[in-house]
Amino acid sequence: MQLVEVTAGYGRIPVLDGVNLELQAGDIYALLGPNGGGKSTTLKVCSRQIGISTGELRVSGQSMEGINPEILSKVGICTIPEGKGIFPNLSVQENLVVMTHTGAELDEIETATFDRFPQLATRRKQLAGTLSGGEQQMLAMSRALGTNPKILLLDELSMGLAPKIVKDLYEIVHQISEEGIGVLVVEQFARTVLGVSNKAGIMINGKIVREGDPNELEEELSAAYLGRREKDRSEQ
Repeated sequence: MQLVEVTAGYGRIPVLDGVNLELQAGDIYALLGPNGGGKSTTLKVCSRQIGISTGELRVSGQSMEGINPEILSKVGICTIPEGKGIFPNLSVQENLVVMTHTGAELDEIETATFDRFPQLATRRKQLAGTLSGGEQQMLAMSRALGTNPKILLLDELSMGLAPKIVKDLYEIVHQISEEGIGVLVVEQFARTVLGVSNKAGIMINGKIVREGDPNELEEELSAAYLGRREKDRSEQ
């Protein structure tokens, strides 16, 4: 997947300014930076939730211009949105049944889910909304993986979760990448995601200002957060 010189925003409010980004099979690309920099907007461009003003989104070299967001799963892009993206009033098993609309067999989806997340097997009849936060995120990941994606978009996987649970989930993300799935992740737990990613970019004011090896970017990332906090204080 590639973003090529992408500008985008909300109505007349510009957010992204000439973003270039490339995600290959098996990559975990951590897109990091202060709040309000355009990270979640980048994911929304990749999932076609918002349109592109200029530039292009490409998957396997093909432009996604005009592609309906509802059929993105057919070209291999799947999103786990901030807030997990499950049906809380359905059981675990019913959430998995919903995924059969993609053409996958329920037996295959359940086997893949319960092999990867055994604790969900014991809760298959339980309402998803009553699961722990970590279990809900596991279910959301299972539903996404049931589409056999080539690209997984993760928005704030850690939201509301204890650091130990976040670490465990990112170990699973690493396993997913080893299966050849490219993962683009926006995250506030920067150190945790840097530990499993092989690429990282720092986004500030709608631009990726630095891109490279995650270990090399950690110090610059701290400076980026600190610089934004100091700027915010000066404007108060």
